[in-house]
Amino acid sequence: MRPMNAPVLTANSLSDGLVEAAREAVGLPAGTRIVAAMSGGVDSTVTAALMARAGYDVVGVTLQLYDHGAAIQKKGACCAGQDIHDARTAAESLGIPHYVLDYESRFRDQVMEDFADAYLRGETPIPCVRCNQTVKFRDLLDVARDLGAEAMATGHYVRRASGSGVAELHRAADPARDQSYFLFATTAEQLAYLRFPLGGLPKPAVRAAAAELGLGVADKPDSQDICFVPEGRYTTVIDRLRPQGAEPGEIVHMDGRVLGRHEGVTRYTIGQRRGLNVAVGDPLFVTRIDAERRQVIVGPREALLTRALTLKETNWLGDGASIEAACETGRPVLARVRSTREPVAGRLALVDGQPGVIFDTHEEGVAPGQACALYAPEAPSRVLGGGFIASAIRAQ
Repeated sequence: MRPMNAPVLTANSLSDGLVEAAREAVGLPAGTRIVAAMSGGVDSTVTAALMARAGYDVVGVTLQLYDHGAAIQKKGACCAGQDIHDARTAAESLGIPHYVLDYESRFRDQVMEDFADAYLRGETPIPCVRCNQTVKFRDLLDVARDLGAEAMATGHYVRRASGSGVAELHRAADPARDQSYFLFATTAEQLAYLRFPLGGLPKPAVRAAAAELGLGVADKPDSQDICFVPEGRYTTVIDRLRPQGAEPGEIVHMDGRVLGRHEGVTRYTIGQRRGLNVAVGDPLFVTRIDAERRQVIVGPREALLTRALTLKETNWLGDGASIEAACETGRPVLARVRSTREPVAGRLALVDGQPGVIFDTHEEGVAPGQACALYAPEAPSRVLGGGFIASAIRAQ
């Protein structure tokens, strides 16, 4: 296991310390069987290569998550046809066995259907979290155990460290690459089995490692957007899975005025300003979505200010028995409500009987369906867990 105070490797020191750092990140004897989750991108390929060079018995596994016959046309799509080909080619070059698992039906049921249903409820889902939570860190971990592996290594940019006898999840050393927000739902049991060899590396060092190791994906672009959404148009997927989401309705001001019509609540998210096609002189933002009445409620920017939120489907990685127990003590936290925003100070509390966060200062644009990742103020890199946002309590 990589110590939290270990030096972060750079491209200049890559040659000398790369393999040893991988061994420290894994913390298991050479020869141990490890499953490497290989998406076909540079990060997961370097992870598999490091595990192999460090002397582990590596087995590569790639998931086919959706119809790659169509997806192969989409550049930068995770686990599309080209990516599966790249993963297979990399495994051959590394001399490790490689398996492709058809998880299309699981991915559709657990990720795509959930994505569409969330929009139909007026929420703003985050499918990457759901994918990690179900298909990758639950189903794939079961496969890794069936293959006799002692651990599974992934290319995620997070760090795993030992705390008081248990594994802790920490932010990546490179803030620009940190993926801890998307992994808040990783359970303690899963974390004990997972390894993240890239957590201490900046992305340029990873690409340099790929080139140094002779991997063909060294210059491959990073995946962009949601993997199953063609050209970033998420409504295309929703309209196909839940066509009722395109039923028209009213755009209503917070004061009750009907300002116009819309072509479906699934076209809108909290905080949205563009595409409303209504005007009252001042800028308007989506402040709430009433899916049952098919209404999109709009108002001024200050109406987005939030003093508290409630959480559902929570996960707790902090000290103590549960997030509910931490709520009862008012545990201080740093809460991150969007992947692109820095965590802000608050405290855990039971809000309307549910686990929630009360902010020290008002947060803006909190959207039900998004994740709220929690970090420890006394150790800001440590992930305490989090949950999906159930509701936002607006400032008065």
